[in-house]
Amino acid sequence: MNSTSFYVTTPIYYVNDRPHIGHAYTTLLADVLARYHRNLGQETFFLTGLDEHGQKVQQAAERRNVEPMKHCDEMAPRFIELWEKLHISYDDFIRTTETRHKKVVQKILQDVYNSGDIYENEYEGLYSVSEERFITEKEAESGAFRDIKELKEKNYFFRMGKYQEALINHIKTNPKFIQPEHRKNEVLGFLKQPLNDLCVSRPKSRLNWGIELPFDSDYVTYVWFDALINYITAPGFMSDDDSFQKWWPASYHLIGKDILTTHAVYWPTMLMSANIELPKSIFAHGWWLMAESKISKSVGNVVDPISLIDDYGVDPVRYYLMREMVLGQDANFTIESFIKRYNSDLANDFGNLLSRVSTLMKKNYDGKIPESGELTDAELKIKSRGESLGKLVKDMIEEMRINDAIEETMQYIRSVNKYMEESAPWRLVKEDKEAAGRVLYTAGEALRIGAVLLSPVMPNRTEILLETLNARGGDLKWGRLKSGSKLKDHKPLFPRVK
Repeated sequence: MNSTSFYVTTPIYYVNDRPHIGHAYTTLLADVLARYHRNLGQETFFLTGLDEHGQKVQQAAERRNVEPMKHCDEMAPRFIELWEKLHISYDDFIRTTETRHKKVVQKILQDVYNSGDIYENEYEGLYSVSEERFITEKEAESGAFRDIKELKEKNYFFRMGKYQEALINHIKTNPKFIQPEHRKNEVLGFLKQPLNDLCVSRPKSRLNWGIELPFDSDYVTYVWFDALINYITAPGFMSDDDSFQKWWPASYHLIGKDILTTHAVYWPTMLMSANIELPKSIFAHGWWLMAESKISKSVGNVVDPISLIDDYGVDPVRYYLMREMVLGQDANFTIESFIKRYNSDLANDFGNLLSRVSTLMKKNYDGKIPESGELTDAELKIKSRGESLGKLVKDMIEEMRINDAIEETMQYIRSVNKYMEESAPWRLVKEDKEAAGRVLYTAGEALRIGAVLLSPVMPNRTEILLETLNARGGDLKWGRLKSGSKLKDHKPLFPRVK
């Protein structure tokens, strides 16, 4: 893989229902990372898409009295609409019903079968319909699985246990392979017990909506063996060797914590069997909660992100979701906390600073950026902090501390607001126009740097701010704001909401 490239994926989402804020969050996180790395000048590939096979999809189609393919074709636009609403900058949107994907899945299956890692056996045990897999009695007793039934049938099994020790070794020698740390420990704890082989087929007599096994036409592929392979289909496995070499292994698989085992155990062992390099990192984030309950359709507490965007705008929604969740932990969503965060951070701190600066420049400097002048200790302090902020934010993002990177930038903006209060350029201009101009230049330049750093999170409002200051571009060096350039008119960046 090219060391300058960055490849990030979201899970591919089930099309059994409409997307909710959980789907929006993971996709937005990937988008912020993709935008950030593009801003660094890195070639970036951002993949998202839909998982369209399996029992849950077939059942959803049956409930609607339509064919599974028709159901998928009708559900896919709902996800695309949300990604457009959220201004998601994906490079590829994969659907597992596409021919390009089916070919790769069947190729991997055939290769693993030929190597002796897939074998036929009869299995009798407990099957979770909701999870679409066989489970142990201990798992059944945990209460975490729904729609459990007894099944006895012939199936094909993947020798997953064969790769248990190799996987444990890989996790221990690659500290960032599973993040955050407590999720890595969770997987290692899981791997202390013998790893069962994985059933990778479903008889067509029970489930016909899936990719046919290349070596037995009476069976379709287990949905997870199918779905996970999307991560190599999209960058060009089998179809474009140069592209695949460029992008693989993935920099990040971003997932919710509920699909950690499939990604951190099933997927790497599948890749080991197929002699394909493992992804660099699998990052499992927490859940969005409402009243301490996971947001989900079954609980009835789904937050519609489209309605939220329609009511408050896309950038405030993006900002809140990225700022509010500490990656790796759960976060609570309330409309009250959303409005509070909007008004305090965006309206009072960020938007108000732009309004102050632009109003004073228009009133006293003919709507032009004043001269920076000879910087005093107060301005030098802001300049120094601004110059070091880019490196600090970069380090935080590399550590997946997105919320901290945002907060550090906002703290900088708040310090500039405080500087404005102390300097009072609205009074100073009456006595020393040059000094007042220096204050306004400093505040404007700090705003510019803040906007550049926040642009992956809020691409639209930061672009308006940069256009207002006639300062488009991503340069973080101090002094890029051009004295004498004309300001552009703008509406309030973040009008307060109630």
